[in-house]
Amino acid sequence: MNVAIYRPLRPFDIPFLVYPISTVVKKGSPKKVEGKPFLIYASCSSFGGTETKKNDLLVIEDTWNIETWYRPDITSECLISFAHESEQKYEILGTPENINHRNQFLKFKIRKKGGVA
Repeated sequence: MNVAIYRPLRPFDIPFLVYPISTVVKKGSPKKVEGKPFLIYASCSSFGGTETKKNDLLVIEDTWNIETWYRPDITSECLISFAHESEQKYEILGTPENINHRNQFLKFKIRKKGGVA
């Protein structure tokens, strides 16, 4: 059986900070709390963002495609930022893909928090 093994096209050489989000119950209501960030290295590409139409206007969202080493603690609840621009956070769209379910590589898309560029 000849199975093609996935290999990333670019090196994982761009540093990112990942902020895990946890839910804490305060005064009976759940509140999301940003945890201590951890550093990962990944490759990224933007291709100019994502074009969408809202109210008959063309809007370009600041989106990036990210590939990195697999980590089970990177989930759709996390926030992420470029390490050199830690004040600008991005949200993970959808569920990060564990490529071929091999626990080796992770692929996901991020969007600038707040939406439009």
